[in-house]
Amino acid sequence: MEVDPGTSHSNQGGWQSTADIIRWGGEPAQALLDFGRAFANQLTAVHSAEHGLIEPAFGWQCNAWANVNFPGDSNHLHGHPGAFWSGVYWVDDGGRQMDPSGGGDMEFPDPRGMMPSVYNPELRMRIEGCLTAGYSTTVAPSTGTFIMFPSWLMHSVQRYNGTRPRISIALNFSV
Repeated sequence: MEVDPGTSHSNQGGWQSTADIIRWGGEPAQALLDFGRAFANQLTAVHSAEHGLIEPAFGWQCNAWANVNFPGDSNHLHGHPGAFWSGVYWVDDGGRQMDPSGGGDMEFPDPRGMMPSVYNPELRMRIEGCLTAGYSTTVAPSTGTFIMFPSWLMHSVQRYNGTRPRISIALNFSV
């Protein structure tokens, strides 16, 4: 961040590196990419007409970048076209675990929109994972946590109000 002005995509403030962290991130970046590729393999199956669902036998292409958010920064709603899986690793949650009022949660709006909640806001689907149908699901950043989600899933980062920088690595995996 001290030597590169960075770039701006979904970030509203803060700093975002270019998507070449593997070039300058050294062994820690390579270890994270290796972990992400293995995780993507665990989450993916390839359909074979002869054998049904099988493990992928290809190598994932990956691009990744660093994000630094300061108090007042956020990321607007966006997706990651051209990728199959996306992930985020929180290097430093900026103290979120110690002070939850710092905000900056990652938010995933229900891709079905508000339709499930329009009929009657008190109704819920009694199916595991569907209690928030029509609403958003949030994930609180936690240092050392890695999450993966489908790249088409729209997401944002709420306004961060912590007292020190929050650092994360974002990753995209494609074939």
